[in-house]
Amino acid sequence: MEKKADSKKKNTQKEADQAAGQQEQPIGNTDNMSSEEQLQEEETVLDMNQEMLDRIKELEAKVAEANEKHLRLFSEFDNYRKRTARERIELSKNASEEMITALLPVVDDLERASTLAAGEAKGDAMAEGITLIYNKLKAILNQKGLEEINAVGEDFNTDFHEAITHIPAPEKNQKGKVVEVIQKGYMLNGKVIRFARVVVAN
Repeated sequence: MEKKADSKKKNTQKEADQAAGQQEQPIGNTDNMSSEEQLQEEETVLDMNQEMLDRIKELEAKVAEANEKHLRLFSEFDNYRKRTARERIELSKNASEEMITALLPVVDDLERASTLAAGEAKGDAMAEGITLIYNKLKAILNQKGLEEINAVGEDFNTDFHEAITHIPAPEKNQKGKVVEVIQKGYMLNGKVIRFARVVVAN
């Protein structure tokens, strides 16, 4: 009886040890997993890696697209800024064009009066006053960018001159040249605002 009891105790102890050993084994131990289960786990890991790679590629594409849009917008803004700056400079240069064009007949009259005054006797206060006013007005207009178009002795050029009449050339070397100015021409900041009206030798 004692032997039976001892063997029963030993068996019970063995079963308890085996149960404890099974509990101590770590979860997901690949030693006891079947090859199918291992393959499935590897496939799952590969799938997850592939998903992450796809996601990274998608995000990289979005970043590249955003960068391209940013560069395009920056380029367009830079072009707009340059264009508006150029237009502003041109506007400031030519803002006074209408006013100066309207003043040109007054300049012509003052020039004629000054020429007549120069022929008067020296010391005439009226003549000197006219010449002084003409010179001041011309200096102010020159500061604003007004310049006279050269004409007499120059080759006739339709970009700057307007032929009023043609006369026979007194000499061969004068053919096609301006021999007389009827009305002076002017440019404002490099732009013709009034053509010189001239007589051309043929």
